[in-house]
Amino acid sequence: MAKAAEYSRTEIPLFTVKVLENNELSPGVFLISWRSQLHFIPGQVVKIAIDRLQPPRIYSVCSGNSGDKMSVLFNIKEEGYLTPRLARFVPGDSLLVSAPYGSFHGDHNPAYWIATGTGISPFYSMFQSGMSDRKVLIHGVSYLNQFYFEEELGWALGTNYIRCCSRETADHVFAGRVTDYLLKTNNFPKDYKYYLCGKSLMVVDVRDLLISKGIPYDHIFAEIYF
Repeated sequence: MAKAAEYSRTEIPLFTVKVLENNELSPGVFLISWRSQLHFIPGQVVKIAIDRLQPPRIYSVCSGNSGDKMSVLFNIKEEGYLTPRLARFVPGDSLLVSAPYGSFHGDHNPAYWIATGTGISPFYSMFQSGMSDRKVLIHGVSYLNQFYFEEELGWALGTNYIRCCSRETADHVFAGRVTDYLLKTNNFPKDYKYYLCGKSLMVVDVRDLLISKGIPYDHIFAEIYF
């Protein structure tokens, strides 16, 4: 999903790459990939455009930093200019992208990763980059088919992978929103870091909930999508 805030005001040049894959992970949600040798820190973003007619949009990198492929996860905005066209891209098509940038960085310290929807992207990048040690991932979605990378994350993280679904139910899935889960959970470690990624309302609500449970403000880091 596209990113907001000061990232949009950052002037970074775009260059042309060739699409390697463009896979639909669930209805209207795609993982598009291209070849890249650029180093990046998991959690960073890239700008993407399909031409020079419209401003680029900003997306979190959704791949590990040890390979030669870079990916982003996006959902189609029917009224938008970019994503309906981007969904039709096939291998070999030309895409405009920027070098990775941004300050939402993962590390090996103990942390909670809290995401909704395609906000899983930076955390999947961190996971793919070997940063999942001492991490708890909480992912909230509306429907069960929106738990992207579910099998891989579940196998690797075990009980530290917590799924919350607000509109469907299943075994071992919390029935409700991420905020509902947090309200019912106590004893969050105060020495952990807490990374939040999702829409602005979710980020604000989760941040306030964590603070109310005693988490220091400076232990909370957020990326807001729009």
